[in-house]
Amino acid sequence: MSRGAILPASAIRAESPGLWMLAWRRLCRDRVGLTSLAAVALYCALMLASGAGLLAGDWSKEAGVSYAPPAFMGPDAAFPAVEVAHDAAAQPFTEETGIADPLAEVLTGIRKELAGASEPDSRATTLAFGGDKWGRDVLKKAVKGTETSMLVGIVAALLAVVLGTVFGAQAGYYGGRVDDFFNWLYSVFTSIPYLLLVLAIAAVLNQKGTLTVILILGLTGWTGIFRLVRAEYMKHKVREYVLAADAIGASGARRMFVHIFPNVSHVVLVQLSLHVVLFIKSEVILSFLGFGVGVDTVSWGSMLNEAQTELILGKWWQLVAATAAMAVLVTAFSLFTDALRDALDPQLK
Repeated sequence: MSRGAILPASAIRAESPGLWMLAWRRLCRDRVGLTSLAAVALYCALMLASGAGLLAGDWSKEAGVSYAPPAFMGPDAAFPAVEVAHDAAAQPFTEETGIADPLAEVLTGIRKELAGASEPDSRATTLAFGGDKWGRDVLKKAVKGTETSMLVGIVAALLAVVLGTVFGAQAGYYGGRVDDFFNWLYSVFTSIPYLLLVLAIAAVLNQKGTLTVILILGLTGWTGIFRLVRAEYMKHKVREYVLAADAIGASGARRMFVHIFPNVSHVVLVQLSLHVVLFIKSEVILSFLGFGVGVDTVSWGSMLNEAQTELILGKWWQLVAATAAMAVLVTAFSLFTDALRDALDPQLK
């Protein structure tokens, strides 16, 4: 190549990676974030498999005896032996008086029946994490509850993010009376404590179901997203690239959602992750209190509602299954959200 030749710009300057590529590289260096992402992906796969009927499709069928113990405990944990031969109440005469007991034969028959009933059923040892009051598999219920709780959390969070983003964009970009109206609406929703507002709306509607829970959570949970998006739009609307788009005749909607939104999308994505966790916990609380999903639907909250009476009888496995499934997902989602926030932080570029 001659000395006076001009190299193309691509040969002189390498193309700079975008925000998402830089964020992905930063996330790949975070082991905790990648582990959390793998756990969240596993839960999402369980949700999709359960929704397609590949897993836990028969969760409502009787798979074992009532309160069947987990398989790793063995049958003796729930079916203790009943002593009959050496039971004093089964003797026909009392040693002190020698008077015949008129109920001795009846008691003996009852105790023999109990001894026969106490023999472990063959189905009782086939349930990995035991059964509930109706003999349903607790492990399958936990998998089906994962589908319900995650579906509620993700769809309600998407609804809240859409509302919060649209309202925040309108208020932050236009200002004036539009901003005053949305600020008034924001003040109305935030003047009532969040949990009290959700419970009040659920009690007024008095309709249980997954769709009802999604609407309640999505229509009341947009306030935090609105506040952040509004601030971001107020900051970006006066920058040069937005003024340049205005100068070439771009419409207000194009400036808001084509030019500004890509630069604030990282804030929306982090808020989406946070609200998924918040709404999963809110659904559990609603279902535990009896305002959530219907009786024909299982979720982690409904499992905890059943487990509170089972725990009195010493049947702990449904409580542990629902609590462990929820704790792992919430912890993984929270750690992933923290890693995602660090990866998308423009200050770390």
